[in-house]
Amino acid sequence: MSIQPDLSAAIGHTPLLRLRGASALTGCEVLAKTELLNPGGSIKDRTALGLLLDAEQRGLMRAGGTIVEGTAGNTGIGLALIGASRGYRTVIFMPETQSREKIDALRMTGAEVRLVPAVPYKNPNHYAHHARAHAEALNAADPGSAWFANQFDNTANRDWHEATTGVEIWEQTGGAVDGFVCAAGTGGTLAGVGRALKARKPGVKIALADPAGSALAHFVNSGELLASGNSISEGIGSSRITANFEGAPVDLAWTIPDDESVPLAHQLLHDEGWCVGGSSGVNVAGAIRLARALGPGHTIVTVLCDAGSRYQAKLFNPAFLRDKGIPVPAWLARAFPA
Repeated sequence: MSIQPDLSAAIGHTPLLRLRGASALTGCEVLAKTELLNPGGSIKDRTALGLLLDAEQRGLMRAGGTIVEGTAGNTGIGLALIGASRGYRTVIFMPETQSREKIDALRMTGAEVRLVPAVPYKNPNHYAHHARAHAEALNAADPGSAWFANQFDNTANRDWHEATTGVEIWEQTGGAVDGFVCAAGTGGTLAGVGRALKARKPGVKIALADPAGSALAHFVNSGELLASGNSISEGIGSSRITANFEGAPVDLAWTIPDDESVPLAHQLLHDEGWCVGGSSGVNVAGAIRLARALGPGHTIVTVLCDAGSRYQAKLFNPAFLRDKGIPVPAWLARAFPA
């Protein structure tokens, strides 16, 4: 009999899935960590757990304390669920532009959700700055009562992915992984997995799949933070180098447009039964590009970050997709006629 003691113990050790379509298309073994199977529904459960465990070990959380974070949604969901299981309350600051499904999912956890305008990080009204200021105000009134998770610049994020996600990929592939690719928001997954794999196999290729509107791919390729275009994807991309992304061992980087990534998310659902979000479409597009760059016969790993049900009003809305110039598959048009 195998019984897990609590929610935290159920996070991680997700299955590694063969993507049939991408593998057939490239002649490579294209595999994906099914992170949407975590209890909170995304890879950010790992991030949340790593950050919170580190805070507890360093004495930054006290019984009944308050977790405060700025997030596009998924990290907040993970923090709120883990926090509830450990007796903490959670306050989340979130851009008002995020999907209604994610906002509602966060509220369902019992977290206090404060929506703020979506502005660049350099703006003092950015959601991360709101979160930091709120934690500081709580601690000024009651010292030690609150902890600001700071997922972007708290490198416990990167370290946890290095210790868990990267090690799992290595073990599940028997060390036969030739390349890893994913998008970056905080940069924790890409940097942590990259470090873990490079330490075990220096020749492994680490690649960044970056949505349009993000500056990271251009930075990797030219050393300059420059962005163009925009994307409907949420929670990925950045206009700055976070502490987690800094020094990430990235060998290759591409900017992935929506009209390349979203159809792959649709295909994955229609052909293989996996309902994934927009960031997973970007990741699969990156995996295909990396497979083609390395050539047939290689093993490429990426991540299915979360479920498409959190973005239904965008990803599976024909009118919205047409307005953005994104192809609408015939089966989706039939399912949701105008």
